[in-house]
Amino acid sequence: MGPITQFIDHHYRHFNAAALKDAAKGYKLHMDNGGQMLVTLAGAMSTAELGLSLAEMIRQGKVHAISCTGANLEEDVFNLVAHNHYERIPNYRDLTPADEQKLLERHLNRVTDTCIPEEEAIRRIENVVLEYWQDADSKGESYFPHEFMYKILLSGKLEQYYQIDPKNSWLLAAAEKNLPMVVPGWEDSTLGNIFTGHIIKGDIKKSTTVKGGIEYMKTWAEWYMAASKRAPVGFFQIGGGIAGDFPICVVPMLEQDLGHEDIPLWSYFAQISDSTTSYGSYSGAIPNEKITWGKLSPTTPSYIVESDATIVAPLIFAYVMGK
Repeated sequence: MGPITQFIDHHYRHFNAAALKDAAKGYKLHMDNGGQMLVTLAGAMSTAELGLSLAEMIRQGKVHAISCTGANLEEDVFNLVAHNHYERIPNYRDLTPADEQKLLERHLNRVTDTCIPEEEAIRRIENVVLEYWQDADSKGESYFPHEFMYKILLSGKLEQYYQIDPKNSWLLAAAEKNLPMVVPGWEDSTLGNIFTGHIIKGDIKKSTTVKGGIEYMKTWAEWYMAASKRAPVGFFQIGGGIAGDFPICVVPMLEQDLGHEDIPLWSYFAQISDSTTSYGSYSGAIPNEKITWGKLSPTTPSYIVESDATIVAPLIFAYVMGK
């Protein structure tokens, strides 16, 4: 065991610290028993540079599928090609509306304490991805959002722009393994908005050039049925929202809507969340609620760590990797 694992084992004994350790031990045990793991990414995990730890988890075979928002899909690539142009604003809570307007005028889009540069990140990627969209459109081909990104990264077209060590890009690690992925709600991402704009302008003729949520759910169901026959599948949820809700629903859909028998439930569940566990929110629902929806069983190892994912996820990943 490495120093991080030893530190957690010694110090993390109660409350959310104990929940973190229990979730990490459960994840590791699931892997040791030959299980597979889906990791879901909500929020701005890519801008938080989760790739520093997640990419290595993927390379070590401790992540077998990803569900992420469109923002997390694109922002990992933004960071890959424009990292040196990002600006961090530690005193973001003190910004006035006038200060925010000045950031806008400098084409800096703020995510909490970090500003994404429009020209170096967003427009640079738009110029490349538009070529791939238009090529597929002209050929009558359709691909998922992540498949377009995989193609671009594996082509090497962006290598000249890399501003971080590519080993720290989780999406590049996923592309190299052709990791199964779903990106529900991609349409509300920056690139989703840009794609829509090109449809409206007529630069792209068919909106079906980029496949959407229904196609994602269909392929996800096919993946889950095949994967769960090979080995138990666990669910590690970072944050809440559609990145978590979309893929977890595949189990009750297969059983209740399609009538499949003997569909295995998720065999491990953990969530890192700062959402209040009330008010009817899905993000704040405790794991037991998922039993009533046919997603988890009463015996599924389940954990919830109510804390900041940017702190918790790297620690859990380090523990799973024995660092």
